[in-house]
Parts: sequence; C-alpha cells; structure tokens
Amino acid sequence: MAIIKLYNKDRDVTYVYESVSYWDKDKKQPRSKRKLIGKIDPVTGEIVPTGKRGRKKKSDDAENQSDAHSDTDYKALYEQLLKDNVKKDADIVSLRQKVASLEIEKQTCIKKLEQVRDIVT
Repeated sequence: MAIIKLYNKDRDVTYVYESVSYWDKDKKQPRSKRKLIGKIDPVTGEIVPTGKRGRKKKSDDAENQSDAHSDTDYKALYEQLLKDNVKKDADIVSLRQKVASLEIEKQTCIKKLEQVRDIVT
C-alpha cells in the first residue's frame, strides 16, 4: 500500500490516493488499484476527505432542516424582506439618476474634446 499525490493543473488541487499493487494473472503484468482519500488543503497542508467519507448523512440533514423550519417566524422574515426590497428600489432609482447625469457629463466632455481636436488640427 502506498500514498500517491497527484496534482491537477486545471483545478489547482492536489488529490491524495491510496494505491495497492497486485499481479494480474491474465495479462501477466503488475497492476494497481487506487482509492481516493481526499485532497490537500493548500493553506494548512492537511488532507481534507472527499467523497463519501467527507459527506454528512442524509438523516442529519433532514433533522436540521425540520428544526430550522419550526423556529422560523415567517411574518417577521417577510416584513424584513419587504423593507429590504423598498430600500433596494430606492438605491436603484438614485443610481439610475447618477448614471443619467454621468451620461450627460460624458457627452459634454466628448464635445469639448472634439472642439480641442479641431483647434489642434
């Protein structure tokens, strides 16, 4: 058994495999089986499990979701979202006004640059 590290250039990730060598009687050649252990965290250098080893069980996820729904006050959440929506709409209106004024300013600058170009040439 050996530990193999393979670097994937496309994803910029180093994967870690467990490799077991064996003799293939049919082909009369040595072969190896690899099993993915995880990937190396670039910051800490530790092996982070991937696949089935690193995933949470479905039963835990279902319990957490049901607990989250029972504690949620949807009316307060809805009212907060409405307030956020009104604020964002006001921001959008003010930003559109700024864009319009900047477009006008841009046009005046272009006209002045054309006048300068005509004077220079």
